[in-house]
Amino acid sequence: SRGGGRWGGSGGRWWVWVGRAVLWALILVILVNGIRAPFERFTAKDGDSAGTGATPKPGKGTGFPSSAAGAFALQFANVYLNYDQKNAPAREAQLRTFLPDGADAQFGWNGVGTLQVQSVQVAGVDARDAHNGTVTVLARTADKWLRLSVPVYAADGGALVVSGRPALLPPPTKAALPQGGVQDRDTALENELQPFLGTFFQAYASGNQAALSRFSDGTPIAGLAGSVSYVQVKEVVAPKGAADERTVTTTVGWQLPGGAGAGGGGELDQAYELTVVKKGTTWYVRDIRGTTEPNAS
Repeated sequence: SRGGGRWGGSGGRWWVWVGRAVLWALILVILVNGIRAPFERFTAKDGDSAGTGATPKPGKGTGFPSSAAGAFALQFANVYLNYDQKNAPAREAQLRTFLPDGADAQFGWNGVGTLQVQSVQVAGVDARDAHNGTVTVLARTADKWLRLSVPVYAADGGALVVSGRPALLPPPTKAALPQGGVQDRDTALENELQPFLGTFFQAYASGNQAALSRFSDGTPIAGLAGSVSYVQVKEVVAPKGAADERTVTTTVGWQLPGGAGAGGGGELDQAYELTVVKKGTTWYVRDIRGTTEPNAS
């Protein structure tokens, strides 16, 4: 029996030693990880900032005067993109307002030929930092679009200058509309709304507030004040939905004022989105706006 006891005691001590070894191993793992983690985070930050060599992009709050730079670049582009070899001195004088001292007087133009743009608009501003940015402008010639990137430097006092020669970039591409449209149309409601909307758009064209108030759900509706003449409601598209409220799209034909020639000012078909509500048996217009629905009607 003592042999059995000694065997049991030795076995018990052996399990104690195993338990202690596991406990010490666990403590060592915790200590090593606790020391290593901050060190790895520290070295990772150093590696990110120094190892890649990449310059981080500035955030939105760079302090660059985007609005002023956009207006400045717009005026510059109107001069830069219009030239005529017969009036080169006039262009040179106008460019001085925008260019740094010592810059080429014609800023890259060789003095030959003509170029004329019909319109110029600011398309965007890319602020690199508080002092430097590029302004993208879109310009239209007789037969094509031009996209021009203009570098602008902004001094601390608010002064601006074109800091380098502009660059022509590819013009914007035309997007393809997604396929879709209203799949489940309520044709009965479309037929019901057709005469109602015809009368409404007559009042909308004239801008007669007394007439428009009879169609309003409560919110005043401002009409077109006689700037067009109503022709007809050409289509109503109503998706199926609640019985007392719908958002519908409507194609309306307008006659525009014009000269004495044939057809006057011509006709334009335009698309509107309306929220209509039904009270009792009568429909009212709650809201009217342009539509973003591709091929809505």
